[in-house]
Amino acid sequence: MSQLLARFAARADDPRAAVLEEPLDAGARGGATHSYASVVRGAVAIAAALTSEGPLAPGERVALLVHPSAGFVSAFFGVLYAGGCVVVLSPLHPAPETAYFCADAGVRTVLVSAPMRELAAPLSSACAIRELEPMLATPAKGDARTLADAVAESAPALQLYTSGTTGKPKGAVLTHANIGVQQELVGRAWGFSESDVLLHALPLHHMHGLAIALLTALGAGAAAHLRSFDARAVWDDMARATVFMGVPAMYHRLFLAFDAATDDERARWSASAAKLRLATSGSAALPVTLAERWRGVTGLIPLERFGMTEIGVGITNALHGPRFAGSVGLPLPTVETKIVGEGPAHEDADTGELWIRGPSVFAGYHRKEAETASAFVADPRGGAPWFRTGDTVTRDLALEGAPFRILGRTSVDILKSGGYKLSALEIEEVLREHAAVAEVAVVGIADEAWGERVVACVVRRGDAACEPADLRAFARERLAPYKVPKDVIFLTELPKNALGKVVKPALVAELAAHLPSPTPSS
Repeated sequence: MSQLLARFAARADDPRAAVLEEPLDAGARGGATHSYASVVRGAVAIAAALTSEGPLAPGERVALLVHPSAGFVSAFFGVLYAGGCVVVLSPLHPAPETAYFCADAGVRTVLVSAPMRELAAPLSSACAIRELEPMLATPAKGDARTLADAVAESAPALQLYTSGTTGKPKGAVLTHANIGVQQELVGRAWGFSESDVLLHALPLHHMHGLAIALLTALGAGAAAHLRSFDARAVWDDMARATVFMGVPAMYHRLFLAFDAATDDERARWSASAAKLRLATSGSAALPVTLAERWRGVTGLIPLERFGMTEIGVGITNALHGPRFAGSVGLPLPTVETKIVGEGPAHEDADTGELWIRGPSVFAGYHRKEAETASAFVADPRGGAPWFRTGDTVTRDLALEGAPFRILGRTSVDILKSGGYKLSALEIEEVLREHAAVAEVAVVGIADEAWGERVVACVVRRGDAACEPADLRAFARERLAPYKVPKDVIFLTELPKNALGKVVKPALVAELAAHLPSPTPSS
């Protein structure tokens, strides 16, 4: 039996609010409130609609292209109750990227909400497009508790796409057990309860927004206020929330709005933020300057933690106790960690690559056996294999209870920008398709607003005419907006080693001293 589904099914008769929605029309006031009973009923209806012509194949991938809403929650759980595995699509992705996700996952059915119909049209040649709203009206057959009993803990529940060193996104497969234990551990560690209201402005196609934020809240019976991110509106909505989860780019924009506000607005916003039970920051390291500004408003820095698509949250600061800027705390219960220094012996060290294992670690990459094998290291003592996170961390091993500090990615080809993890190689591959590009290297430059500011360094082909705006427009047509380089710098040559490989650390050092400070609109 799936504990994830059983936990949700237990709310089938609960009249309390599960989802608070923002109106779809910008500027409109008020929104809809949906009870747990209604979203569970909707999930059962969607499961019935999906299986009306026969059961899904075990673990069949079903994609969601659904705006943040109660319908999204019902669709997510409805697919799981039907025995399927969810692939979440995003309106931020251009059509070719969305088509790649569906093709790679083997998606045959895409559930689409009304605001997303036009975006789904390009998928219709390869997938069956089913509108969500009529499915929600399907007469429910069976009940959520019975459906939960039929789904195994080991069944795949969610396939999230994450960038790898090959440059192509990989589908990380998470089981019901992976998500269920994560939901329980994070909910307990961060003190979630039925009295909480989560202010949720994160994207739902990422681990942070979907599992760490939304599913943690729902697992505890809390209400989730789903909205798009607008800095002034988020400040206002803190008055009706107990928890806010964000990424560094969000905190940066919040303070841009704060600084531009009136004295009365700042006083009101400060009072609301100070009453939050919890504010967290994740997906990238929070700059100390932003942490201290939040402390100045609320008395505490945001609670930071370490997480990945493949593991959810593995390490976190304590809810109650001292917090230190730049520290991500200690492992959650059931999570084992190992810091591995350089060399083939995998010796323990106080600084090195972080390895993790535990019941929340993902099952593997979909249809990518070689990549899955290389992501894990066998335990010579016969224990569970270790997952190599690719992050460099440090910890004072001589000090009991010393927290972990994340120093950065082991590979410079994986960038964290605006809460997203990006592949520099993927962006480079796209830019190389432009006729004016002879060589290109994409790097991340430390930036308070973005975590890492994505910069493309380009060597022109001959005397080809090309401007930075041309290349950014070219990339915007082929990549999600958050993957488009913020800057394009033209160079006569790229620094390379004796084997002809670009030396990115040298490039980063050179650029950091010459790039102009970003403007608030960037």
